[in-house]
Amino acid sequence: MKQLRIGIIGAGGRSSIVEYWHKPEGNSVVVAAADVSLKALDTFKKDVNEAAFVTTDYQELLLREDIDAIAIFSPDFMHEEHATAALQAGKHVYCEKPLAITPEGCDRILDEWKKSGKHLMIGFNMRYMSMYQTMKEIIDSGVIGEIKAVWVRHFVGLGGYFYYHDWHGTAANTTSLLLQKASHDFDVIHWLTGKYAKKVSAYGSLDYYGGDKPNDLHCPDCELKDTCPEASLERLTQCAFREEIDVEDNNMVIMELEGGIKASYMQCHFSPDYSRNYTFIGTKGRIENDDVNDKVYVKTRKSGSWHEMSDIVYEMKQMPGTHGGADPRICEDFVNLALYDKQPLTTPFAGRMSVAVGCAATESIRSGGKVVYVDQGIHRPKTDEELKVEVNA
Repeated sequence: MKQLRIGIIGAGGRSSIVEYWHKPEGNSVVVAAADVSLKALDTFKKDVNEAAFVTTDYQELLLREDIDAIAIFSPDFMHEEHATAALQAGKHVYCEKPLAITPEGCDRILDEWKKSGKHLMIGFNMRYMSMYQTMKEIIDSGVIGEIKAVWVRHFVGLGGYFYYHDWHGTAANTTSLLLQKASHDFDVIHWLTGKYAKKVSAYGSLDYYGGDKPNDLHCPDCELKDTCPEASLERLTQCAFREEIDVEDNNMVIMELEGGIKASYMQCHFSPDYSRNYTFIGTKGRIENDDVNDKVYVKTRKSGSWHEMSDIVYEMKQMPGTHGGADPRICEDFVNLALYDKQPLTTPFAGRMSVAVGCAATESIRSGGKVVYVDQGIHRPKTDEELKVEVNA
């Protein structure tokens, strides 16, 4: 069996999923890592592979002929540089979402992907969670009819810790948290409906975080650390109320998708709990998830058939692995893509479109809520109808 040899760029945070790739006796192995932090590289060698090559210069990874693929876990604003360089170097690429922080950045990555002849996969791990795969199968079965409305509420509990105590808190690094967080949600909306957003209108503001504290202030050094409700004393420790913070922590987005589907998305980063609640309403019924209790509810309209006599509750089974079992499955799909050309559940264009919607919504927010059309760029796959026209031409 052929073995995929993987190098990673960015050895902190999300890179923890490399444990599912490092199988020296299996079909993939993690052989190298690049990071600007020597501490992160030391931890990587200790936890993953003592014999791995490590460097603070990611270009050294790209020059190595013993590396087949690059997995990118660097900060969002570095994805474009790292992905394009890896593709130009002839490596397969796995890139965590968001693909980039602008649609133009995504398009440059897709340009290089098309020229490279290599594989590119986006880290949309929510597509691999049993809850959303269950919802996808139910919707595709036609039980709830033709989807007409989508409502999504996203309570980002601990949002301050993960997004306002480090580099995520500035627009220069993220554009907006409608990319870092909502790229998952926009993608799930696109995936479950089978339609992309065409236009958006949005409102948002910085209602809780940010403020007048020095940008170099860290919680362990702050005289208010014993009373501040957002004090963070480990790992991510920058003050959440520092001056430079300029990304909204309270957002509401209204979308119109292809086919006239209406969708709404609400995101709040200072809620006390964490939950993503999706509701899809069709002409025959609706489906809703409860990710706190691991259930999916299907309610059907009275239609003169057995559906009028029963609603359905699906209870999710516990899957092994992080992110509800999604991480080992998405890692396996990348290996199968690179080694055997087996297509995964997501596409590079889907990664581009989630960014395009997030950027359009951000533009709307920062211009007072105006309607912004979502550009699909030049890499949109042709629809079945378009292919039929070409065949018959």
